[in-house]
Amino acid sequence: MSEATKGGESKYAKFIVTEPLKEEHGYEEKDGPDVMAAMAYLDGGVIKDAFYVETHWFKKPTKYSPKQHAHEFDETLGFFGGDPENPLELGGEVELWIEDERHLLTKSSLDYIPAGVNHCPMHVRPKTIPIFHFSTGTTRKAYEREE
Repeated sequence: MSEATKGGESKYAKFIVTEPLKEEHGYEEKDGPDVMAAMAYLDGGVIKDAFYVETHWFKKPTKYSPKQHAHEFDETLGFFGGDPENPLELGGEVELWIEDERHLLTKSSLDYIPAGVNHCPMHVRPKTIPIFHFSTGTTRKAYEREE
């Protein structure tokens, strides 16, 4: 709950999202909580006309990866190391496929995926510290992917 909602009604409290997507809305946990921790999730299915944003902490190497897919919208993937003393160091690696190119990321990064471009699989492999990940897209509908 935000400070503004304590002791009264707020017309904007409904726009503050503090939880991951619920299973009843389509979230399916592939790797367990020992591997990744889902954080806040937002899209047009959660709040009408909101754009897509999803956040996770990866604590151990992933076992599951999304299959190769594309979207009708542009997407940005972000990967950031969890060490505030070395913010540019990922503290592990991310293997990210864009079309037929394999990219091995070892630095914190923002990765732009234009609409219609196939991407994934994606394997996140923290070594020394957790890796924070977010993805965001320009769609204002509920998140969809074309596999």
